[in-house]
Amino acid sequence: MASHQSALKAHRQSLKRREHNRQFRARLRSALKSVRAAVAGKDAAAAKEAVNETVSLIDKMASKGIIHGNTAGRYKSRLASRVAARG
Repeated sequence: MASHQSALKAHRQSLKRREHNRQFRARLRSALKSVRAAVAGKDAAAAKEAVNETVSLIDKMASKGIIHGNTAGRYKSRLASRVAARG
């Protein structure tokens, strides 16, 4: 365990950051599942709405460094192609 003040503070900060990032990733996974469910349900309007919200979330996460930029692009590309294939 850390033994001086700056290391203790850095540890506290890392715990807070990890929890914050974990919650963001959980939101992303839920959003991706909702898009996949809308596409599978063949509801084009719901799928497009879900994609718009999810793309916004993906962009926020990439800008904050929670996910890599290329990962964000890959997610958005795959979502767009799935929605386009369904309708």
